[in-house]
Amino acid sequence: MKKVITYGSFDLFHEGHFNLLKRAKALGDMLIVGVTTEQYDVSRGKMNVVDSLMRRIDNVRQSGLADEIIIEDHEGQKIEDLQKYNVDIIVFGSDWIGKFDYLRAYCEVVYLDRTKDVSSTILRHERLGIVKLGIVGTGRIAERFIQEIVFVSGAEAISAYNPRNKSAKDFGERHKLTYFHGEYEKFLESIDAVYIATPHNTHYDYTHKALKMGKHVLCERPMVLTEHEARDLYNTADKNKLVLMEAVKTAYTPGFINLLSIARGGRIGTIYDVEAAFTKLVPYSSRAREYDATVGGSFTELASNSLLPIIKLLGYNYETLEFESFQAKNGTDMYAKAMFKYKNAIATAKTGLGVKSEGQLLVSGTKGYILVRSPWWILKSFEVCYENPEENESFSAPFPGFGLRYEIADFVRNIADPTHQNFKFTHEDSIFMSSVIEKFLKATRQGV
Repeated sequence: MKKVITYGSFDLFHEGHFNLLKRAKALGDMLIVGVTTEQYDVSRGKMNVVDSLMRRIDNVRQSGLADEIIIEDHEGQKIEDLQKYNVDIIVFGSDWIGKFDYLRAYCEVVYLDRTKDVSSTILRHERLGIVKLGIVGTGRIAERFIQEIVFVSGAEAISAYNPRNKSAKDFGERHKLTYFHGEYEKFLESIDAVYIATPHNTHYDYTHKALKMGKHVLCERPMVLTEHEARDLYNTADKNKLVLMEAVKTAYTPGFINLLSIARGGRIGTIYDVEAAFTKLVPYSSRAREYDATVGGSFTELASNSLLPIIKLLGYNYETLEFESFQAKNGTDMYAKAMFKYKNAIATAKTGLGVKSEGQLLVSGTKGYILVRSPWWILKSFEVCYENPEENESFSAPFPGFGLRYEIADFVRNIADPTHQNFKFTHEDSIFMSSVIEKFLKATRQGV
């Protein structure tokens, strides 16, 4: 019996999928179909799969072409399956030509032409529409965002805004955007959603105006610097049935989500301590954005990352919160610590612009600890360590590009499906983070 195998997401099952399975089956006597999990799709950079795994499996089954259906959930499984099932032929679509030639050492590799003018991407666009997105700000983070959005189905960056029209024009032309504007209201008219990557003190006004004009908003961290402003913006978004998200990118990445699952699942026992540090050296200048006398400093610049694991693992109900900091020449903090005391745990968030420290994350429990080495916020791997080092475990996760594609994918998914529960970074997380930053500013700075 000649066995044939093929793999795919089979999202929004369509004519192209059916044709490929039919032609694959004709190559042998038995067809095995591997359906990928959503987690594996995300790990290989495929965002915004619409149908659940069970629905995708059921659609393949209902085609009547698969003799056996298996689940693909990790890198390297194809070789394992070829040997396990004694496969003679493996089939891929023609868009993968050459990529899987290394499998010829195990069986025959065949690439079949795709059905023209039909794909899951096209169907997603037809069913959910394309989110026309504008970018507010044209600096370094905006440059990274424009490179990442191309990996997310269902969204397209079409416009840029900068109050300096020439900067907007240069950015728009460089990235071949349809529009660029120096007037914010005109910029908002042509889009469905905005990504805001501007200085902290401008976030509230830009976000509030966008929400009032019916636009969904993804705003860079920290979204705002006071609890009142955060609550006001989320209330405005809820009233207008709009999506508002804070772009704390690490919260949306597979590695961090896996870390939370392991930590909460009891692998290291009861958690008693969380320590997170994020520092980078920025030379002092009174003109530097990071040292702005009103809203600058290491804590406003970097605390969103350091606070993230504390919030997600220990929650909001701390008993005491104390701050320590060292000031730059103009009174902004060049190094700071926030120290939380919970009923049964402690936590420290450390930030620095003028002082460098090890940028690691350490979660300590009664059975062991989790260590993420510097830079922990670019979470590609971590270790779970025990009393007996021979029992230590290592985990890895994808973090392609700048890591922004995960938060963009969630943003687009939330717009397409208002019922989607965004547990990765909630409104409550964002509001709590703003309240801590506000307390820090009040405790360390006069007149803020």
